[in-house]
Amino acid sequence: AAWLSERGHEALVTEVDGAAHGLLEHLNVARAEMIAKADLVVSLGGDGTMLRAVQLLQGAPVPVIGVNVGLLGYLTEVEPDGLSAALERWFAGPQAGQWEIDERMLVDVSLTRADGTPAGCWTALNEGVVEKLESGHSVRLQVSIDGTPFTSYAADGLILSTPTGSTAYSLSARGPVMSPRLRALLLTPVSPHMLFDRSLVLDPSEALEVEVIGHRAAALSIDGQPAATLGEGDKVAVSPSAKVARFVRFGGRRFHQILKAKFG
Repeated sequence: AAWLSERGHEALVTEVDGAAHGLLEHLNVARAEMIAKADLVVSLGGDGTMLRAVQLLQGAPVPVIGVNVGLLGYLTEVEPDGLSAALERWFAGPQAGQWEIDERMLVDVSLTRADGTPAGCWTALNEGVVEKLESGHSVRLQVSIDGTPFTSYAADGLILSTPTGSTAYSLSARGPVMSPRLRALLLTPVSPHMLFDRSLVLDPSEALEVEVIGHRAAALSIDGQPAATLGEGDKVAVSPSAKVARFVRFGGRRFHQILKAKFG
């Protein structure tokens, strides 16, 4: 904040973060005010913090610079000792060839209760996950594509992912790695108790819906955060969002190079 102020810029932080870290009161603003004023969001943390930054923006077209203060840092762009230089390049502008915007597909995840009542809608950068609540038990989930039943799964869960999310939870469930330049929906089962255990890659125009068909409850999470508890007959629909996440990139390594570097 001091570095920015010395150069004629204003730093803001959400009230929740400001209070948690004991920051100066004049820096702290409500989330809506921050979104309205921000020209740039700086995410200080790991990939989880980047996901939180995207959630914070709620689709607002504000670019994000990720500073890796976490472990893997797959989504982040800058190491801590390079932050000042990165901000200098940001202020120089894209016309100077200092940076470019990397747009990432988001998905809208909506929940409808068994009686037809809408119960929530969320936007995800990585994935929505429908998974078991109880250890030692699988859940039964019916998948429909374009309104037609595809198959039912007895599994620990189903991951409904974007191409960006293909290198997150879906990867650990042996899903395919997808270029984030693609627009696609990825369905990956988690520990399915059945012979068919393949991921499905769908066109964004193909409507994807998951229904809880067994008596066991399930949980819905969005980008790793709990969202809702599901019962029999509840349905989760996933579709491409009209909004995108916008990451600032400073050139150099491409997707496949980052993949190799981060995952060995």
